[in-house]
Amino acid sequence: MTTTEQNEAQRLSKRMVQLGLCSRREADSYIEKGWVKVNGKTAVLGQKVFNSDRIDLDRQAHRQQAERVTILLNKPVGFVSAQPEKGYRAAVELITEANHWQEDKSRIQFQPEHTRHLAPAGRLDIDSVGLLVLTQDGRIAKQLIGEHSGIEKEYLVRVTGKLSESGLALLNHGLSLDGEKLRPAKVSWQNQDQLRFILKQGKKRQIRRMCELVGLRVTGLKRVRMGKIKLGALPPGQWRYLSPQEKF
Repeated sequence: MTTTEQNEAQRLSKRMVQLGLCSRREADSYIEKGWVKVNGKTAVLGQKVFNSDRIDLDRQAHRQQAERVTILLNKPVGFVSAQPEKGYRAAVELITEANHWQEDKSRIQFQPEHTRHLAPAGRLDIDSVGLLVLTQDGRIAKQLIGEHSGIEKEYLVRVTGKLSESGLALLNHGLSLDGEKLRPAKVSWQNQDQLRFILKQGKKRQIRRMCELVGLRVTGLKRVRMGKIKLGALPPGQWRYLSPQEKF
């Protein structure tokens, strides 16, 4: 084996994440259960692989993944996306049978276990509303918020203040946050006091901070789309399942 080939070696679990097979935690779990084969042989924890190695998941792993649900919630103001601090409520508390949208067309029957291990894939802060994706599936989380995700996120943003043409141009491209240049965005006026933002990244409070840099103050923020999935007519505080036919 050449030095170059040795340098290509990496942990199997990391390679599985790169290939979009599962999340890092799931990879370790599948390897531990003997559900992963490398070049036809059962893998072991800590194993190193090369890009040319063939990695296969056992049928049981695929079955377990198929049972995982993804939930679309219209998050209202006052709920935090992830683990709340004392005195705040988590968005996952809204995932109850009573709040399940009656017009959900997924045909998935609600089960209490669907509320376990749900993680937000793209957060909304406490004052923001709209489409929040909660998923048990590490592949979907990686697709939406992974380092190299190219999925568009669309927002309607109510603002106060004056915005010049040069300020609008900066919102589209040219601003930096945390010492890092932001990826190009698509920002345009929706109406007199509302902007439409389409982003491909999600830094903490990114839109609010971008607006501050050009002299605007955000008074309302609503996420209306992630990739191909739109918020649509889903009422505030209610949720539905992502159906097997739907893709981001």
